[in-house]
Amino acid sequence: MTITQTVDVPENRRITLEVPPQIPMGPVILTFTPVSVLKKRMSEAEEMELINRNADRLNAEAIDVLSYQDIDL
Repeated sequence: MTITQTVDVPENRRITLEVPPQIPMGPVILTFTPVSVLKKRMSEAEEMELINRNADRLNAEAIDVLSYQDIDL
């Protein structure tokens, strides 16, 4: 089971955790990841630009794969 929650770290750097009862007693691993290091999701325009930039290569790969499947194009 993995639980993810975003919290603000205060100046004193102290965070109090209350563990839900679904988490079994015993060792656990806590991971702290600053939000700033997480990759931001691409916008729809960025996705379209990426697809268009790679369209020729992607089409060539698709045709190559289909040629091995004995499918007429």
